[in-house]
Amino acid sequence: MVQLLRVWRSVAATICVFTLLLWSSQPVRAAEEPDLLFKRSTVFKWLSPNDKLATYGIDDPEVEGVACHFTVPEKGGFKGWIGIAEEVSDISLACRQIGPIRFKAKFEQGEDVFRQRRSLFFKKMQIVRGCDAKRNVLVYMVYSDRLIEGSPKNSTSSVPIMPWGGDANVARCGDWVEQ
Repeated sequence: MVQLLRVWRSVAATICVFTLLLWSSQPVRAAEEPDLLFKRSTVFKWLSPNDKLATYGIDDPEVEGVACHFTVPEKGGFKGWIGIAEEVSDISLACRQIGPIRFKAKFEQGEDVFRQRRSLFFKKMQIVRGCDAKRNVLVYMVYSDRLIEGSPKNSTSSVPIMPWGGDANVARCGDWVEQ
């Protein structure tokens, strides 16, 4: 019985190492790294880093002329300092048109714009894009998920596609959604 238990622990350890290697080799984002704009402390810690709110900016990698900004809480303390704290799922999102909108390729409804890990294991934040063709509006949603249990916390932002500068031609997002 003791020998069987040792074999089982060895197999379990091997599976864990293999899973970690496989997990770390997977891409975790759709867009490039976000630009850190600023951080503000929210909870003071005596001997370790404070809890903070961090605000980032990203450009939509497939839709030129759209930028999104999101704010995420970042855990302080010793676990946050060494990178093993599980971050909470409270994320806010705002996306805006910042220039003439040009689509680079067709996209699926709910396609990833950006992904980022929010814990050492199994939790990630995702920003996804969709199109409200009737209103000609790009819709962005941020949410976090976990392998076992997800989070219903989310935020949505809309970007109506408008003329920009002297250009009267307005792209129609419905023309770029894959059916």
